[in-house]
Amino acid sequence: MTHETYTNPVLNADWSDPDVIRVGDDFYLTASSFGRVPGLPLLHSRDLVNWTLVGHALERLEPTREFITPRHDCGVWAPALRYHDERFWIFWGDPDQGIFQVNAPEIRGPWTRPHLLKEGKGLIDPCPLWDDDHDEAYLVHAWAKSRAGIKNRLTGHRMHPDGTTLLDDGKVIVDADRIPGWFTLEGPKLHLHDGWFWILAPAGGVETGWQGAFRSRGFFGPYEEKIVLEQGDTDVNGPHQGAWVNTPSGEDWFLHFQQRGAYGRLVHLQPMRWDDDGWPVIGDAGTPVAVHPKPDLPPQPSAAPATDDDFPGGRYGRQWQWTANPQDGWATHHSGDGLRLTCARTTDTHDLRRLPNLLTQRLPATPVAVEVELRLHSEEVGARAGLAVLGDAYSWIGLQRGADGTVMFVHRFAEPVAVGAPPTPIGQWGSERDASEPCPAPSGRVRLRIEIGAGARCRFFYDVGDGPRPSGQVFAATPWRWVGALLGLFALAPVGTGHAGAAGFVRFRISSLH
Repeated sequence: MTHETYTNPVLNADWSDPDVIRVGDDFYLTASSFGRVPGLPLLHSRDLVNWTLVGHALERLEPTREFITPRHDCGVWAPALRYHDERFWIFWGDPDQGIFQVNAPEIRGPWTRPHLLKEGKGLIDPCPLWDDDHDEAYLVHAWAKSRAGIKNRLTGHRMHPDGTTLLDDGKVIVDADRIPGWFTLEGPKLHLHDGWFWILAPAGGVETGWQGAFRSRGFFGPYEEKIVLEQGDTDVNGPHQGAWVNTPSGEDWFLHFQQRGAYGRLVHLQPMRWDDDGWPVIGDAGTPVAVHPKPDLPPQPSAAPATDDDFPGGRYGRQWQWTANPQDGWATHHSGDGLRLTCARTTDTHDLRRLPNLLTQRLPATPVAVEVELRLHSEEVGARAGLAVLGDAYSWIGLQRGADGTVMFVHRFAEPVAVGAPPTPIGQWGSERDASEPCPAPSGRVRLRIEIGAGARCRFFYDVGDGPRPSGQVFAATPWRWVGALLGLFALAPVGTGHAGAAGFVRFRISSLH
């Protein structure tokens, strides 16, 4: 009998910096969520290949005052998911705040509010380890040079077993500046195996790096190192930063990401074994596999995180996240189907990247068509709503109410902002431009469609009642610095007094273009 196979990536969208654990027969995954809310997505699988999104562990980003407005590349970086003392634990680093921790009795919660375990700038990628045999607990973390001025080293602490405090000032346990050819060591995951402390950690940068393994008989070192996964002659660039997990039958597997431009970081599943010297061997002798027999686990139906949404009762599915901490009233519940977004008043009508009230989901990394029907209910001059492909550059199609009261189909775009450039005053940063001539939408309705082909190249279409028409030029989606491009729905209005009305979105669909 031929063993059924799987094809990488197993999560073909931006599930960045994945960490995975097994509890009984169930596997759980979390990933970086950066500045989007809710944060810390929680995925479930029974076979490591088919995954569904079951919730989030973080309702709001804290401190809340820091995330009133978008901070797209900040927030939750590289979380570590663990199960200890009959509780789920997630530790993550906010590069501007420090190391946080939340925990819960069940994967669906209730999760505790974030607890700041270690305050400081540039503290990233923390991972705990409980050594129950010796009643000890440890924490390791990396450093972000942009905030701390240092990188390429891992710092270790003793930690109180209750996960609330660190018991020392920390010690550098791996200094990769002393390892020839190594740079940007980060993302450590800490394990005990076969009498060794293991740190599985990537180096070499997200687009070009490799996966390293470090081992020591004592937590504080000294550690010896080995590269255990790298690109080789495959087309999987930078295969690293992920999770080692085993199955009930004793198989070992490793999940990691691949940086794919506008699509973000896609998740691959690699077989793993231990060689005669006790080192892990990942993939095909240390290079990624594209197709491989599935894990020795009970067969499961095909599944993937949801994308489509009918918005029953005005509620949106788990796949959607705001670009900052949400405010009451952005989306209103009602008796029918369809999303009703309030046209939030803002001075930033010229730049979607500055808006907190964008409802977003990940951009699929396969050719797709994205469709939604929009109706602009607002009577406010200048009110607008639409469907966007949002990144460092963006483009959107939708409706806007003109000065004469008519509703027009509009298509606008904004060029990239230089990454790392200092903020510029409002009005001087990335103002929108028309991508095509506006067109009347007599009924105040439009069917919007974006076809996203290879290389995240987007073609735009609209139908105001007389059939679909193309709009504008091809737009190549762009990522943020660390985040892939996003699909977004929004409604807004210029500054003024009183309620500015709303926009309705019906039947959001993503379908394959193959």
